[in-house]
Amino acid sequence: MNEKITISLCVGSACHLKGSREVIEAIQEEVANRGLDDQIELKAAFCLNHCGRDKDGITVKVNEDIFDGINLGNIAALFEEKVLPLLK
Repeated sequence: MNEKITISLCVGSACHLKGSREVIEAIQEEVANRGLDDQIELKAAFCLNHCGRDKDGITVKVNEDIFDGINLGNIAALFEEKVLPLLK
């Protein structure tokens, strides 16, 4: 089996104000609904140094790749395009 994928979600003040709590809860639900609990590790990150780069979402790091603007509307796309290919 492959190593676990680590998804770090920013909980710093800028991302907190942009809804990091709701995004974290939605990503937890996405992981559970897809049955990926044993393949993905979720972590909180105080800051990913991308503050202010996107006004519409938070910063998320998938392994070593950083993505800005993650919000409730694009979590499924993040999984389809960036996370699931790492599991193959």
